[in-house]
Amino acid sequence: MDQAVTAARDGALLVVGDIVTDVVARHRGPLATGTDTAAAVRTLPGGAGANVACWAAHSGCADVRLLGRVGADAAQWHERELVAAGVRPRLVVDREATTGTVICLVDTGASAERTFLTDSGASLRLEPADWSDALLDGVARLHLSGYLLFSEPSRALAEVALAAARERGVPVSLDPASAGFLLEFGVDRFLAFAEGLDVLLPSRDEACLLTGLPEPVDAAAKLSRLVPLVVAKSGVAGALVARSGAVVARVPAVSATPLDTTGAGDAFTGAFLAALLTGADPEEAAAQGCRAGARAVERVGGRPPHRRPTHRGTGGQGVPPGRPDPEVTP
Repeated sequence: MDQAVTAARDGALLVVGDIVTDVVARHRGPLATGTDTAAAVRTLPGGAGANVACWAAHSGCADVRLLGRVGADAAQWHERELVAAGVRPRLVVDREATTGTVICLVDTGASAERTFLTDSGASLRLEPADWSDALLDGVARLHLSGYLLFSEPSRALAEVALAAARERGVPVSLDPASAGFLLEFGVDRFLAFAEGLDVLLPSRDEACLLTGLPEPVDAAAKLSRLVPLVVAKSGVAGALVARSGAVVARVPAVSATPLDTTGAGDAFTGAFLAALLTGADPEEAAAQGCRAGARAVERVGGRPPHRRPTHRGTGGQGVPPGRPDPEVTP
């Protein structure tokens, strides 16, 4: 399985994960409890899985596919935004739940740190019935959003997708996604799932939580005894690349003036996977990830700028001429 970490290339990236609507509120200083706090508020497309897919396409991956579940309330908008970002979406429309929504509270101080209020909605209602092994046709890498593990239906789908990828020899990566949800889910349960992965991309806090170790270097090294390749994202401290129980590279961060840190880790992951698909080694791929993360924090929201304009003359679907219509299934 170790060879699969770097061998897969010249194929598509399939991302399975969450698609949500982000309501980003940028405020300065502490929130004034019980009264008003002035803020700049924007509604933007988001979701860790969708953000990873968009950043992979933005970083040069020619064929990025995304499986996700949305509510009927916002399906067409999310479809248009994904296509405009260069992603081929396969959206399952949930007739019972609305699209997931995340309120992102961003302190406009120097760190631009953010706090999330999350209503997962339809995003974590993905289920095994939404999966088909045919989704792996032409796919060189499968990436799973860690948010999938935090509900029973989507966790069952993640297990089915992981098994199908292993059967075909397709390398699988996962980003744990949320230290808060991870703690609630349980470290042991997460690590049991992680045994089937080829690449794990935790944040510094997630790596320490998963190992019980206070130092990110030690945590990344320990995790790499379980997963062949571990890349721990450490924000302004860059990234750590670990294999076989040892950190083999320390990749420096790229200087940036943060505006909003929402999606910075997703940007790293998307660019990292895109680089692997072009044949980069993990250290160079991590450097590409750091560059994407730096670009991400200088933007509001979790997505890169669109690769191509959204065209109008396509029945309102925003599909560029000459590109197959994305699949939207009930």
